[in-house]
Amino acid sequence: MEKIIFFGLVIPIMAYVLYLGGMAIMNGFKSKEANRAEKEEAENEGRETSETSDEQSSNLSDELTKLNDLKEKGIISQEEFEKAKNKLLNN
Repeated sequence: MEKIIFFGLVIPIMAYVLYLGGMAIMNGFKSKEANRAEKEEAENEGRETSETSDEQSSNLSDELTKLNDLKEKGIISQEEFEKAKNKLLNN
């Protein structure tokens, strides 16, 4: 009789503890995967913004070079060059 009561209580309790442990482990794996996905997404956004800023800086450089060429050729005056340069740099 004591064995029946013992196994009737211990086996379900042990099964429940194992179930809870398994669920905790699975939740940990899910959280780890979610964090990894968020980190990769953030890295991809960082790459896109750096590529965009590289493009913008090269465009700015090209525009300033064109303005300087126009000034050197005498097509625009020094004042016009300064105004256009300030406008490019402030935007």
